[in-house]
Amino acid sequence: MSPKAKTVLITGGGRGIGRSTAILCGARGWNIGVNYAADAKAAEETVAAVAEAGGNAIAIAGDVREEADVAAMFDVTIAAFGMLDGVVNNAGIVAPGSRLADMATDRIRRIVDVNVMGALFVAREAAQRMGQSRGGQGGAIVNVSSMAARLGSPGEYVDYAASKGAIDTLTIGLSKELAGDGIRVNAVRPGLIETDIHASGGAPDRARRLGVQTPLGRAGKPQEVAEAIVWLLSDASSYTTGALIDISGGR
Repeated sequence: MSPKAKTVLITGGGRGIGRSTAILCGARGWNIGVNYAADAKAAEETVAAVAEAGGNAIAIAGDVREEADVAAMFDVTIAAFGMLDGVVNNAGIVAPGSRLADMATDRIRRIVDVNVMGALFVAREAAQRMGQSRGGQGGAIVNVSSMAARLGSPGEYVDYAASKGAIDTLTIGLSKELAGDGIRVNAVRPGLIETDIHASGGAPDRARRLGVQTPLGRAGKPQEVAEAIVWLLSDASSYTTGALIDISGGR
Protein backbone atom coordinates (compact mmCIF):
# COMPACT_ATOMS: atom_id res chain seq x y z
CA MET A 1 0.00 0.00 0.00
CA SER A 2 1.41 3.40 -0.97
CA PRO A 3 1.79 5.94 1.86
CA LYS A 4 -0.94 8.52 2.31
CA ALA A 5 -0.37 11.75 0.41
CA LYS A 6 0.52 14.54 2.80
CA THR A 7 -0.98 18.02 2.74
CA VAL A 8 1.48 20.86 3.27
CA LEU A 9 1.05 24.63 3.41
CA ILE A 10 4.06 26.62 2.22
CA THR A 11 4.18 30.35 2.94
CA GLY A 12 6.03 32.37 0.33
CA GLY A 13 5.64 29.37 -1.96
CA GLY A 14 5.61 31.14 -5.29
CA ARG A 15 9.34 31.55 -5.80
CA GLY A 16 12.81 30.45 -4.74
CA ILE A 17 13.10 27.92 -1.94
CA GLY A 18 9.33 27.83 -1.45
CA ARG A 19 8.71 26.96 -5.10
CA SER A 20 11.40 24.28 -5.16
CA THR A 21 9.96 22.76 -2.00
CA ALA A 22 6.46 22.73 -3.47
CA ILE A 23 7.67 20.98 -6.63
CA LEU A 24 9.62 18.38 -4.69
CA CYS A 25 6.57 17.70 -2.52
CA GLY A 26 4.54 17.39 -5.71
CA ALA A 27 6.92 14.72 -6.95
CA ARG A 28 5.87 12.67 -3.91
CA GLY A 29 2.23 13.09 -4.87
CA TRP A 30 1.51 15.48 -1.99
CA ASN A 31 -1.07 18.27 -1.82
CA ILE A 32 0.29 21.79 -1.50
CA GLY A 33 -1.15 25.13 -0.46
CA VAL A 34 1.06 27.70 -2.19
CA ASN A 35 0.78 30.95 -0.30
CA TYR A 36 1.91 34.21 -1.88
CA ALA A 37 1.74 37.85 -0.87
CA ALA A 38 1.57 39.71 -4.20
CA ASP A 39 2.91 37.79 -7.20
CA ALA A 40 -0.11 35.75 -8.33
CA LYS A 41 1.53 34.83 -11.65
CA ALA A 42 4.55 33.25 -9.93
CA ALA A 43 2.26 31.33 -7.57
CA GLU A 44 0.18 29.97 -10.44
CA GLU A 45 3.35 28.91 -12.22
CA THR A 46 4.34 27.02 -9.08
CA VAL A 47 0.92 25.36 -8.95
CA ALA A 48 1.35 24.23 -12.54
CA ALA A 49 4.85 22.90 -11.82
CA VAL A 50 3.56 20.92 -8.83
CA ALA A 51 0.87 19.35 -11.01
CA GLU A 52 3.44 18.48 -13.66
CA ALA A 53 5.57 16.83 -10.97
CA GLY A 54 2.65 14.64 -9.90
CA GLY A 55 1.04 16.51 -7.01
CA ASN A 56 -1.91 18.80 -6.43
CA ALA A 57 -1.69 22.46 -5.50
CA ILE A 58 -3.69 25.64 -5.08
CA ALA A 59 -2.49 29.24 -4.91
CA ILE A 60 -3.57 31.20 -1.82
CA ALA A 61 -3.09 34.95 -1.49
CA GLY A 62 -2.26 36.21 1.99
CA ASP A 63 0.04 38.47 3.96
CA VAL A 64 1.68 36.68 6.89
CA ARG A 65 1.70 39.97 8.81
CA GLU A 66 -2.10 39.80 9.02
CA GLU A 67 -3.63 37.33 11.47
CA ALA A 68 -6.83 37.04 9.43
CA ASP A 69 -4.87 36.25 6.26
CA VAL A 70 -2.89 33.56 8.07
CA ALA A 71 -6.04 31.92 9.41
CA ALA A 72 -7.60 32.07 5.95
CA MET A 73 -4.68 30.36 4.21
CA PHE A 74 -4.98 27.46 6.65
CA ASP A 75 -8.76 27.35 6.13
CA VAL A 76 -8.41 27.24 2.34
CA THR A 77 -5.73 24.52 2.39
CA ILE A 78 -7.71 22.30 4.76
CA ALA A 79 -10.95 22.86 2.85
CA ALA A 80 -9.26 21.83 -0.39
CA PHE A 81 -7.29 18.83 0.81
CA GLY A 82 -8.46 17.77 4.28
CA MET A 83 -6.32 17.47 7.39
CA LEU A 84 -3.01 19.31 7.44
CA ASP A 85 0.24 17.35 7.80
CA GLY A 86 2.90 20.02 7.52
CA VAL A 87 3.72 23.70 7.32
CA VAL A 88 6.78 25.33 5.79
CA ASN A 89 7.24 28.71 7.48
CA ASN A 90 9.15 30.22 4.58
CA ALA A 91 7.86 33.74 3.84
CA GLY A 92 10.56 36.31 4.48
CA ILE A 93 12.12 39.49 3.16
CA VAL A 94 15.43 41.31 3.15
CA ALA A 95 16.34 44.93 2.40
CA PRO A 96 19.31 46.63 0.70
CA GLY A 97 22.63 46.41 2.52
CA SER A 98 23.11 49.03 5.20
CA ARG A 99 24.71 49.55 8.58
CA LEU A 100 22.25 49.54 11.45
CA ALA A 101 23.06 53.14 12.34
CA ASP A 102 21.77 54.22 8.94
CA MET A 103 18.60 52.10 8.79
CA ALA A 104 15.22 53.80 8.76
CA THR A 105 12.69 52.72 11.36
CA ASP A 106 10.16 51.71 8.69
CA ARG A 107 12.67 49.33 7.14
CA ILE A 108 13.48 47.63 10.46
CA ARG A 109 9.82 47.40 11.41
CA ARG A 110 8.91 45.79 8.07
CA ILE A 111 11.67 43.18 8.44
CA VAL A 112 10.50 42.30 11.93
CA ASP A 113 6.81 42.32 11.00
CA VAL A 114 7.25 39.88 8.11
CA ASN A 115 10.12 37.71 9.31
CA VAL A 116 9.29 37.49 13.01
CA MET A 117 5.64 38.40 13.61
CA GLY A 118 4.60 36.63 10.41
CA ALA A 119 6.49 33.49 11.37
CA LEU A 120 4.98 33.55 14.85
CA PHE A 121 1.46 33.92 13.47
CA VAL A 122 1.99 31.00 11.09
CA ALA A 123 3.56 28.80 13.78
CA ARG A 124 0.75 29.61 16.20
CA GLU A 125 -1.90 28.72 13.63
CA ALA A 126 -0.07 25.50 12.78
CA ALA A 127 0.00 24.52 16.45
CA GLN A 128 -3.72 25.20 16.76
CA ARG A 129 -4.64 23.25 13.62
CA MET A 130 -2.29 20.25 13.93
CA GLY A 131 -1.99 19.78 17.70
CA GLN A 132 -3.45 16.46 18.80
CA SER A 133 -4.86 18.00 21.97
CA ARG A 134 -6.86 20.38 19.76
CA GLY A 135 -8.31 17.76 17.43
CA GLY A 136 -5.46 17.68 14.90
CA GLN A 137 -3.44 14.67 13.83
CA GLY A 138 0.01 16.06 14.57
CA GLY A 139 2.50 16.91 11.86
CA ALA A 140 5.66 18.85 11.13
CA ILE A 141 6.62 22.51 11.02
CA VAL A 142 9.75 23.49 9.13
CA ASN A 143 10.96 27.04 9.70
CA VAL A 144 13.23 28.64 7.12
CA SER A 145 15.93 30.53 8.97
CA SER A 146 19.27 31.65 7.52
CA MET A 147 22.99 31.35 8.14
CA ALA A 148 22.73 35.07 8.82
CA ALA A 149 21.38 34.09 12.24
CA ARG A 150 24.80 32.65 13.10
CA LEU A 151 27.02 34.96 11.05
CA GLY A 152 25.26 38.24 11.86
CA SER A 153 25.53 39.91 8.41
CA PRO A 154 27.58 42.89 9.65
CA GLY A 155 27.57 45.87 7.31
CA GLU A 156 24.80 44.36 5.21
CA TYR A 157 21.64 43.65 7.20
CA VAL A 158 21.94 42.90 10.88
CA ASP A 159 18.19 43.53 11.14
CA TYR A 160 17.54 40.54 8.87
CA ALA A 161 20.10 38.46 10.78
CA ALA A 162 18.42 39.36 14.06
CA SER A 163 15.03 38.35 12.65
CA LYS A 164 16.42 34.96 11.66
CA GLY A 165 18.01 34.55 15.08
CA ALA A 166 14.47 34.81 16.39
CA ILE A 167 13.45 31.96 14.07
CA ASP A 168 16.19 29.74 15.50
CA THR A 169 14.98 30.41 19.04
CA LEU A 170 11.37 29.86 18.00
CA THR A 171 12.33 26.50 16.55
CA ILE A 172 14.09 25.31 19.69
CA GLY A 173 11.41 26.46 22.10
CA LEU A 174 8.40 25.40 20.06
CA SER A 175 9.87 21.97 19.36
CA LYS A 176 9.89 21.30 23.10
CA GLU A 177 6.48 22.86 23.62
CA LEU A 178 4.79 20.81 20.90
CA ALA A 179 6.64 17.49 21.19
CA GLY A 180 3.92 16.03 23.37
CA ASP A 181 1.23 17.28 21.00
CA GLY A 182 2.42 15.24 18.02
CA ILE A 183 4.15 18.11 16.19
CA ARG A 184 7.82 18.13 15.26
CA VAL A 185 9.46 21.54 14.72
CA ASN A 186 12.74 21.95 12.87
CA ALA A 187 14.54 24.61 10.84
CA VAL A 188 16.84 24.86 7.87
CA ARG A 189 19.47 27.60 7.70
CA PRO A 190 20.30 28.27 4.04
CA GLY A 191 23.51 30.03 3.14
CA LEU A 192 24.23 31.68 -0.20
CA ILE A 193 21.43 30.30 -2.34
CA GLU A 194 20.62 31.43 -5.89
CA THR A 195 17.19 33.00 -5.38
CA ASP A 196 15.47 36.31 -6.12
CA ILE A 197 15.83 37.48 -2.52
CA HIS A 198 19.27 38.87 -3.30
CA ALA A 199 17.85 41.08 -6.04
CA SER A 200 15.25 42.42 -3.60
CA GLY A 201 18.18 43.37 -1.37
CA GLY A 202 19.83 45.26 -4.21
CA ALA A 203 22.55 42.68 -4.97
CA PRO A 204 21.27 40.18 -7.56
CA ASP A 205 24.71 38.62 -8.04
CA ARG A 206 25.45 38.26 -4.33
CA ALA A 207 25.05 34.47 -4.09
CA ARG A 208 27.18 33.80 -7.15
CA ARG A 209 29.81 36.38 -6.17
CA LEU A 210 30.24 35.22 -2.57
CA GLY A 211 29.50 31.54 -3.15
CA VAL A 212 32.99 30.92 -4.51
CA GLN A 213 34.33 31.77 -1.05
CA THR A 214 32.53 28.85 0.62
CA PRO A 215 34.41 25.59 1.26
CA LEU A 216 32.38 23.94 -1.52
CA GLY A 217 33.32 26.80 -3.82
CA ARG A 218 29.87 27.71 -5.14
CA ALA A 219 26.45 29.06 -4.29
CA GLY A 220 23.66 26.63 -3.50
CA LYS A 221 20.54 25.86 -5.49
CA PRO A 222 17.01 26.20 -4.07
CA GLN A 223 16.44 22.51 -4.78
CA GLU A 224 19.27 21.62 -2.40
CA VAL A 225 17.48 23.39 0.43
CA ALA A 226 14.16 21.87 -0.59
CA GLU A 227 15.58 18.36 -0.22
CA ALA A 228 16.26 18.98 3.47
CA ILE A 229 12.86 20.62 4.02
CA VAL A 230 10.99 17.72 2.45
CA TRP A 231 12.99 15.23 4.53
CA LEU A 232 12.00 17.14 7.68
CA LEU A 233 8.35 17.07 6.57
CA SER A 234 8.49 13.36 5.83
CA ASP A 235 8.14 10.36 8.13
CA ALA A 236 11.81 9.58 7.48
CA SER A 237 12.71 12.28 10.04
CA SER A 238 10.30 10.98 12.68
CA TYR A 239 12.88 11.22 15.51
CA THR A 240 14.12 14.68 14.56
CA THR A 241 12.81 17.77 16.31
CA GLY A 242 14.44 20.98 17.47
CA ALA A 243 17.14 20.65 14.80
CA LEU A 244 18.77 23.55 12.96
CA ILE A 245 20.19 22.18 9.72
CA ASP A 246 22.81 24.35 8.00
CA ILE A 247 22.71 24.18 4.21
CA SER A 248 25.55 26.51 3.42
CA GLY A 249 28.32 24.73 1.56
CA GLY A 250 30.35 24.60 4.77
CA ARG A 251 30.29 28.36 5.31
